[in-house]
Amino acid sequence: MDISKVVVFRTRDEEYGMPIEHVISIEKLEDINVIPNMPYYMKGVVKVRGELIPVLDTHQIFHRQHMTMDEDVKLIVIQSDDISAALIVKEAKEILDIQEEQLKSISIGAFQATKYFEAVASLEDRLITIINPTLLLASLENFAVVKEGMLSHQS
Repeated sequence: MDISKVVVFRTRDEEYGMPIEHVISIEKLEDINVIPNMPYYMKGVVKVRGELIPVLDTHQIFHRQHMTMDEDVKLIVIQSDDISAALIVKEAKEILDIQEEQLKSISIGAFQATKYFEAVASLEDRLITIINPTLLLASLENFAVVKEGMLSHQS
């Protein structure tokens, strides 16, 4: 029986899970260095452990709305296949074990724009949408340009 660990966070009233093997850390939201003329979902960059990392607003990505910044807001620093990014989220405070039989596929044609939603964990009293971080970052409009710029500064 396969069990996956995910970091659970909220955006609006929905819960999402990021596989723990892609999570580097969970940080307090502190000073973001704003960079003008970035894509709508990118708030700027932060320095985490000496590395400049783009800050992405999950509320903008999933709902095209601004997130209200309060004490519950956190940064989940993730690692995709080729770049790190910090996701602005609400209430990233729980790590759950999800068993394989709790995962339901969401392979509906309407989800082509959100291929990064890999599955839904159907738990007793809640649903948690599982995210593939590599597909999430690859799906973002103009993120290839952001990624290229960030990687060139790290060399």
